[in-house]
Amino acid sequence: MTALLGNEENIRWYVMRDLKRANAKEPAYKLLEGMKMEVFVPMKWRLVTHGGVRIREEVPFMPDLLFVHERRITLDPIVEKIRTLQYRWLCRTWREPMTVADGDMERFIHAVNAAENPKYYQPGELTPDMYGRSVRIVGGAMDGYSGKLLSARGSKFKRLMVEIPNLLTAAVEVNPEFIIFI
Repeated sequence: MTALLGNEENIRWYVMRDLKRANAKEPAYKLLEGMKMEVFVPMKWRLVTHGGVRIREEVPFMPDLLFVHERRITLDPIVEKIRTLQYRWLCRTWREPMTVADGDMERFIHAVNAAENPKYYQPGELTPDMYGRSVRIVGGAMDGYSGKLLSARGSKFKRLMVEIPNLLTAAVEVNPEFIIFI
């Protein structure tokens, strides 16, 4: 029991689900941000028509996915109160919530924020032939990052794949002059 309480006291990145409709006026991530919690939601741009006018708006890549950096003891009462907010649970465990290591999450957030237009992929979308050469980035906003390039035929841009293991992969554009092949 002591180990369990120790985990609840630490601030961690919890993987959560928001079961509200995609067009809800106040999705869970906005509600949690209003409570001064650190929340990350992978966003993408899309064109929508409002009153006959086409505008570009930023929407969640996956409407039900959000990451919350908080203590479990603080999150539990909120999850109980908001019926559409849930933890994502690890498979083959009894109610153990999914978490992401702080280092992995910070690396992912930094890479996505440094890129103008990141492309997101769910685990089943990337095939082995899409993984290109191993590289290390030297210089620029992504200095020190290493990984594999996204191999896409006919693409003018070099994209580095940064992932949250078993959850989400982002391909972010990298300036070719900063790339060193390993």
